[in-house]
Amino acid sequence: MQVVPPALERLIQDLNRLPGIGRKTASRLAMHIMRSPAEEARTLAADLAELHHAVRLCSRCFVFSETDPCKICADPGRLQDIICVVEGPDDLLAIEKTGAYQGLYHILHGVLAPMDGIGPDEIKINELVDRVRQEKIAEILVATSSTVPGEATASYLARIFQADGVKVTRLACGIPMGMDIKYADDVTLARAIETRRESK
Repeated sequence: MQVVPPALERLIQDLNRLPGIGRKTASRLAMHIMRSPAEEARTLAADLAELHHAVRLCSRCFVFSETDPCKICADPGRLQDIICVVEGPDDLLAIEKTGAYQGLYHILHGVLAPMDGIGPDEIKINELVDRVRQEKIAEILVATSSTVPGEATASYLARIFQADGVKVTRLACGIPMGMDIKYADDVTLARAIETRRESK
C-alpha cells in the first residue's frame, strides 16, 4: 500500500535527483514545501520555471547571467588585461567573495578528462584562446582545482599561452591558514614547499 501521495512522491523523486540530496533530505524538503503556504510553493515553482528563460551564459566569460555581457564583464572598473580561468561558476563566486581579485573571468565549464571523452572542444578552451588573442590579455591566472584533471588543464593552458607570450600564473596551493603543519598530508606539504615565496 502506497502511504505517500503520488504527487508528493514525484516531488521527492525530483529533489532526490539533485546533487548531494539523498532520499531522506529530499523527503524532508518535500514535506517542508508541503507544509508551507500554497503561495510559497507557487512562487518556488514560478522561479524554477523562469530560470532557464531568464538566465543565460555571458557570451564573453560564460558565467550564468541575466544580462549579456554579465555585470563583471561590463564593469569598466575591472582590470581588463587579466583573466582568471575557473572550472565553474561556483569557483567564480568563491573568488569574488574574497574581494582580492579585480580582473575578468573565463568559465571553462569543466576540465580536461580524455578518459571520459572531455577534450578542449567539450569545454570553453577554444573560446578562451580566441578571447585572449582578440583582447590583448597580459596575464592568465589559472584557478583550476589541484585534482589530476585540474592540473592537466592548467598545464595544457600554460603550454598554449606561454607559446603566445602571455604570462600564465597559477593559484598557490599549500597549508591553510591556522593549520598545524604536522597535520598536513604529504601532497599538501610538498605543494606548499614548491609554491613558497619570499617573506616580506
